Amino acid sequence: MLFAKVVMGIAIDGPFDYSVPDIFCSKIKTGSRVLVYLRNRKMVGYVVGVSGSSKIKNVRPIIKLLDDSACLDEGMLLLTKKLSEYYCCSWGEAIESALPEALRGPSSIDEVFSNTQENLKDSDVNSKITIVEGLDVKDRWNYYLEQVRQTLERGRSAIVLVSDIKSLTYLKNMLEQEFNTSVNILYRKEPNELEQWLKIRKAQTSLVIGARSGIFAPAQNLGLIIVDEEENSVYKQDQVPHYHARTVALMRAKEVGANLILASRTLSLESFYMTSQKGNRLEYLQLSQKDAFPEVNIVDMNSELRYNRNKGVIFSRYLQDAVMSTLTAKGKVLLFLNRKGFATFASCNKCGHVLKCPRCSINLVYHFTGNLLSCHYCSYKIEAPKICPSCNVGYIKFGGVGTEKIESEISRIFPQAKVRRCEADEKIDLKDTDIFISTSSIIKSLNYKFDLVAVLGIDNTINRIDFRASEKAFAMLVGLMGLVTKKMIIQTVLGRHYCFDALQRKDLSLFYKEELKQRKQLKLPPYKHLILVKFRGKIEESVKAASLSFFENLKKQKKPVGLELISVNAMQLSRLRGNYYWQVLISVKQVRTAVKFLKLYLKGLRHSGIIVTVDVDPA
Repeated sequence: MLFAKVVMGIAIDGPFDYSVPDIFCSKIKTGSRVLVYLRNRKMVGYVVGVSGSSKIKNVRPIIKLLDDSACLDEGMLLLTKKLSEYYCCSWGEAIESALPEALRGPSSIDEVFSNTQENLKDSDVNSKITIVEGLDVKDRWNYYLEQVRQTLERGRSAIVLVSDIKSLTYLKNMLEQEFNTSVNILYRKEPNELEQWLKIRKAQTSLVIGARSGIFAPAQNLGLIIVDEEENSVYKQDQVPHYHARTVALMRAKEVGANLILASRTLSLESFYMTSQKGNRLEYLQLSQKDAFPEVNIVDMNSELRYNRNKGVIFSRYLQDAVMSTLTAKGKVLLFLNRKGFATFASCNKCGHVLKCPRCSINLVYHFTGNLLSCHYCSYKIEAPKICPSCNVGYIKFGGVGTEKIESEISRIFPQAKVRRCEADEKIDLKDTDIFISTSSIIKSLNYKFDLVAVLGIDNTINRIDFRASEKAFAMLVGLMGLVTKKMIIQTVLGRHYCFDALQRKDLSLFYKEELKQRKQLKLPPYKHLILVKFRGKIEESVKAASLSFFENLKKQKKPVGLELISVNAMQLSRLRGNYYWQVLISVKQVRTAVKFLKLYLKGLRHSGIIVTVDVDPA
């Protein structure tokens, strides 16, 4: 009799043993999908091994073999196994993150998959990593196209990951025209995801372009992986398993001997740090840089505030003069503020009560259009009250500045100018616009250039409680710099900051070196890894008690060398969509050793009504 070792997409590692009925013995293989019972519940499982014996008594039989042949090849099984060992999830959860949604259900897929397997290597000797820093998008893509061409000519497949789903169709058409071959698009919720997946799986060679999940494309003979804008946080999965496509790309390239290109206008600190660890199989390539830098001016708003007796000042006199000069020369102006709405909070002028979302620990944002107060984390909205709902006496006042307020003020100062505001990903036409106001969505635009770009409120990004705050602010500034043809103005109360110095001195490495220096002193990534153990539930006290108990008990355990407990506290957003969140922060040197320890410890953890998840390398 045959026995199958089966894993499922649940937070239990397994594998579980099931007997294989005679009718399925000739077809079942490692990588097959099966339907099984788990505690009287039918579930889809994935066969990760087949054996002639089992140590388990009273083994239940497989109900159904869902496909005529294995849908997971050896390479994908190995990759998902490594994924589960790194990101502290079950093997089944890792497998389901790699499959189209249709293959996670019990429906049979009437396909016979190709027997071609990825060319697995015993080592990474044939894998080369190239880290590319290039401010100009066209320069980067010219480099990508040449590398893809060489890969296809060798009869190998290529995967190209991009951070913007909306650009996939355009890029697909561009690649098909360039190489005169069919290009497959792969990403979650793509209408034809399964069809595309099957085409890739059966082809000897393929060219795939996709978003984060595209890293799992079942491409045979994989020879090249490209991750464009590799520092972008969209590559980090916000659900279990919390994988980062860049890390998975490194794993996959190493296993199959594929070349890997990690590229961006601003590299992640992890990738820049890799360039200092150069070896024979790692190359650091800087495309044309200094010619892409505009004039960058820093305006210290402290003097403006003193001049105006600390009254709120949105636009400095220097910025107003620059806008006027640009408009006079028939130029285009972009005013950037990464805050939507008119005012960022509403409060009572008598009792001081601040109106917050009842489901999230966040201030409600006032939108002048519609006279609404809304939460930007959930769908909660109310009409803005005139009288305080807490004391029923004081009037509601609005504070803070959003893009609607910027639009109102700039229209008052420059009544002759045609002003337009954009807060979402949408097509824009600058022909009839003199001054454009936008949030970070504008950075994704490739076809718009402005004579003057003014950055407002960047201090809010830099001062966030986030060890990556400066890195994210710097990436945002460099992204905006790509939209400027002449001058960029940054208003700040921080005075000099290495974020700004690097731009003014036209040397991005100045930022990386200073940031790495601080990270090293604080023992933060990339010098050590962080792991967040997150607790969430409906009852605040229960969530708090569970996290504190976990922290105290973990302190008493014999831990792996290099594992250090840092803190236990409510998360920055302590309540979100009705759930309360607490976290335990752990610093580790070796991720896999720490994850193995945590899996064993978490196995016996039981808290009614509380969900515990682990986020390795939080973004």
